[in-house]
Amino acid sequence: MTSSENESELSGPSGLGGPGDPVLDPVEDIVVIGTGFIGLPLALLLADHGKRVVGVDIDRNLVREINDGTLNVDEDELQDLLTTGPVERNLEARTEPTDGDAFVISVPTPLTEPNKSPDLSALEAALESIQPYLEPGDLINVESTIPPLTCEETIVPFLEEAGFEPGADIQLAHSPERILPGNVFDELVGNDRVIGGIDETSRRRAASIYEPFLEGEIYYTDLLSAELCKLMENTFRDVNVALANEFALIGEELDIDMSNVIELANRHPRVDILQPGIGVGGHCLPIDPWFLNEADPEHTNLITSARRINDKMPAVATQKIRRALASHADPTVLAFGAAYKPSVDDCRNSPAMQIVADLRGDGYRVHHYDRYVDELAYDDLPSVLERESPDVVVQLVPHERTVAALESERSRLADAGVDVLQFGIGNPIEP
Repeated sequence: MTSSENESELSGPSGLGGPGDPVLDPVEDIVVIGTGFIGLPLALLLADHGKRVVGVDIDRNLVREINDGTLNVDEDELQDLLTTGPVERNLEARTEPTDGDAFVISVPTPLTEPNKSPDLSALEAALESIQPYLEPGDLINVESTIPPLTCEETIVPFLEEAGFEPGADIQLAHSPERILPGNVFDELVGNDRVIGGIDETSRRRAASIYEPFLEGEIYYTDLLSAELCKLMENTFRDVNVALANEFALIGEELDIDMSNVIELANRHPRVDILQPGIGVGGHCLPIDPWFLNEADPEHTNLITSARRINDKMPAVATQKIRRALASHADPTVLAFGAAYKPSVDDCRNSPAMQIVADLRGDGYRVHHYDRYVDELAYDDLPSVLERESPDVVVQLVPHERTVAALESERSRLADAGVDVLQFGIGNPIEP
């Protein structure tokens, strides 16, 4: 490992990382529970670096595609890993766990609707699935983003009920992922790691999972601090996006393009306002702030206000589209973009998907495409335009290639009387 281990700056309340590191049993056989956006890249990297890895998932099709090498991954580096010799030798996908030195849990932790409470059913199911295979000396390392005190109030009691003493019999750590769809490989390798543990051995042994490939720094702390760290990171981003969106809404009320004003304000050496948009998607930002609210609703007023601002932005965009459609009788709408951000295929909590659903709910005929999303993919823009004969084209996500393709067709669309609405170009919330 090329990283340094910075336990001195982030050492936790117990004085972690003092002299005399514990003697660690090796971690060679690793069971990754959940082979989705987070678990699969980790499994691939571990297998490529010589670890014996079992990837467990309830999706039988995904398991088959991993084993036969037919899985399509939306990043070249990860796709290349699938067919390397070490991965073919060391990675096996299964629908049920097996024995291992370490169990890495990487399953979704969504919200229940409409009360925005954490849904830990997938985490609990993962724990139940590995219980028959747990033996003294094993490590459980949770990568899933979890609410504060989940380790203490859910995982520790589970282990105790199973007859294990956490820390003494089964090591327990939490190392929340820090990766961005579209740049997973570089971020998984290069980003710093915060590893919380129930004890020193748990922390250090969890670190040994990442040592073969990690180039970032490692910071050790306790379980609760690790839980809070990930939630605070994403809440910080969400609140700052909400501020930009609120500025944009103020600009609309005052009839001024706030994107220009934001650019001017950012000339201040200590100001860095983000760009507004049609909403916040992905798995983390729309969810993690609510975990903090669940833990302490009295002191999360700013956080929940920001979340509600971002939640309403798709409705703001939908209303703008409705106004543009009002001049057409029974219009055919061609919408481009379904991912939650440009140049990725991730549609989780996508504002674009919500906008299309709302328009269809209004009775509009909407044909929806996204060049990055398999089920919505298309060959080329001219053929889609010819096939659908739209009255209005709406660009919801500014994929670079889509923006360029629409620009090349702009004159032809104008000659045909087709209106083009583009979010994310110029004023990001104004089509």
